Amino acid sequence: METQWPTIPRGLPKVLKPVLLLLKPLIQFFMLLWFLCVKIASPDVFLVQNPPSVPTLVAVKWASSLRRSAFIVDWHNFGYTLLSLSLGRRSHFVSIYRWIEKYYGKMANGSLCVTQAMQHELAQNWGIKATVLYDQPPEFFHPTSLEEKHELFCRLNKNLHQPLGVQDCVSNGMEGQKADETIFTSLAGTDVFLKPNRPAVVVSSTSWTPDEDFGILLEAALMYDRRVAAILNEDDSTNEEVFLKEISDGKQYLYPRLLFIITGKGPDKESYEEKIRRLRLKRVAFRTMWLSAEDYPLLLGSADLGVCLHTSSSGLDLPMKVVDMFGCGLPVCAVSYSCIEELVKVDKNGLLFSSSSELADQLLMLFKGFPDDSDVLKKLRNGTLEMGLSARWATEWEEHAKPLITEVISQFDD
Repeated sequence: METQWPTIPRGLPKVLKPVLLLLKPLIQFFMLLWFLCVKIASPDVFLVQNPPSVPTLVAVKWASSLRRSAFIVDWHNFGYTLLSLSLGRRSHFVSIYRWIEKYYGKMANGSLCVTQAMQHELAQNWGIKATVLYDQPPEFFHPTSLEEKHELFCRLNKNLHQPLGVQDCVSNGMEGQKADETIFTSLAGTDVFLKPNRPAVVVSSTSWTPDEDFGILLEAALMYDRRVAAILNEDDSTNEEVFLKEISDGKQYLYPRLLFIITGKGPDKESYEEKIRRLRLKRVAFRTMWLSAEDYPLLLGSADLGVCLHTSSSGLDLPMKVVDMFGCGLPVCAVSYSCIEELVKVDKNGLLFSSSSELADQLLMLFKGFPDDSDVLKKLRNGTLEMGLSARWATEWEEHAKPLITEVISQFDD
């Protein structure tokens, strides 16, 4: 079992907290240095991902000098910007952290980074020349077959049957199901079919932390529910039981039910689940769950749309969750920020939004006529699949990372 660093006791005097903050990286530094210098064979090159920066960059640089190995930094973000989320930009600890990160980052024999925007920042303000190496999904993130979808939804049937409230448009539609069917699929002999009046599945992965505003998604879901009711000339007096009965009987509407499946663990999860319980939604349902490493890629490949609420602490990195979604052929609606268009190509593999209202508009546009006549959604999915075929990790590594590492090792040996 992995040993966790103990949390700071609440009753600890404030004067001792800085001591503990300094003590933790100091102990980690010596543990890393011992492992890198004693426990492993001497490598040609140390390749270290940043962040974390302290004490990792320091320890790896010292180890590379002691073992006469090359030292390459793979910049995924800036550690000081992540630290500033909790301590604030003006914190002395953040300033010291940034100085260490920059000083030791410049001592590397070579650098990789994940965006052109970060490449420019490193060159202009840090004096570091970096090669762009875009993240790519592992091979097990791929489109899901009909059989895999059916088997997955059978496994998740119990979770899907439990609403975050008394009852909703999904749990109601699951009553009286046969053993060989799900709310999305049915079997005819050995063949699997997608039900025409199934809910559309929208997936979002979150760490349930303050840097991801999950409230945007809740507001957009509420707006979708209300706007569909207005478009169909429904009012508050419209009998919900009649609507649910028609759904159970197989009726299709111009706009489908939406099932938002939210995966992940984090500190704000329970508070948002309570907010979801208080929402009175007719056509929208939520499920929160933690999936196994095997089932998560299958869920992405079985969904109809992904939603990403990630906003970068530096504005210079890209969300890996979107990379994984694209690997499964899943188009994405993502929060707009400075460099996100390096990953999400608008109207090709996804859309960008800046507000809950804008996201609600996109949901209405994408799911109108679902599943057979949702042409915009089909266009995005086809675009995602086409772009995914040419972007895989092995190709990216061979074209960009391998030449840099080969050059660094060659120069270092000379």
